[in-house]
Amino acid sequence: MTVKLGANRYGKAETRLVQVVRQGPVHHVKDVSVSTSLSGDMEAVHLTGDNATVLPTDTQKNTVYAFARRHGVGQIEAFALRLARHFVASQRSIHHARVEIEEYGWNRTGPHSFVRDGGEVRTCVVHHDEDGRSTVVSGLKDLVVMNSTGSEFHGYIVDEYTTLEPTTDRILATAVAAQWRHSDAGSDYGTAYAEVRRCLLDAFAGTHSLSLQQTLYAMGERALTACPEICEVRLAMPNKHHFPVDLSPFGLDNDNEVFFAADRPYGLIEGGVLREDAPDAGFAWE
Repeated sequence: MTVKLGANRYGKAETRLVQVVRQGPVHHVKDVSVSTSLSGDMEAVHLTGDNATVLPTDTQKNTVYAFARRHGVGQIEAFALRLARHFVASQRSIHHARVEIEEYGWNRTGPHSFVRDGGEVRTCVVHHDEDGRSTVVSGLKDLVVMNSTGSEFHGYIVDEYTTLEPTTDRILATAVAAQWRHSDAGSDYGTAYAEVRRCLLDAFAGTHSLSLQQTLYAMGERALTACPEICEVRLAMPNKHHFPVDLSPFGLDNDNEVFFAADRPYGLIEGGVLREDAPDAGFAWE
């Protein structure tokens, strides 16, 4: 039997970084988690334990902190690009770098006082390789939304195991995880983030839904129509089921007013929407 080394990468996961930028009495906070992954000339370290081509994960962590001090964090996509390009350019053995960042929001309550935003998390994944190719995927997760009406579900396959009753009026709730791919590295990432987020929310609220799949497509289509700088949107949307409670044993009716919010199991709807001329995604989503 012959075996060989397959695809591999290594890095430092979830380096926690908080940067306070002081502008006189007014402070600004960037709170992020940075994960770096490197790949390249790594056969010897796997086969013989020779570490000559390995940039230690502790060094990767230190680079994150040093770059925050030297350049500032700013837009997380730009920070991730700066790190990825550095790792590939500075080490001959590193042929590809992947940097993933999550950003956690803080709401200002004073010049230097903040309360943690319990809402969605901003995300990005950046790839850069030795050929100079860069891909930037921005995103968000844990964006919890709900329509209390304007959602139906009927006309589906019915077999001997089906018990779900069709409905023309249900609660539609989900926690949106969305990623969107930029056509070119170097976009105005902050402006694009705000616009895509607005489009996702507007489409969710404005679509009379016959299925969560239909709503997913409408959200992606709205973002692509409004934002020419992005070429593809991918969405994962768990269906947060709300079931009307049977109150008849207590002599009470329930006209879609009292619900049981079930946390699991749940339907999970995933899909992508892209322009017909979108460039090849390559490794963008890995």
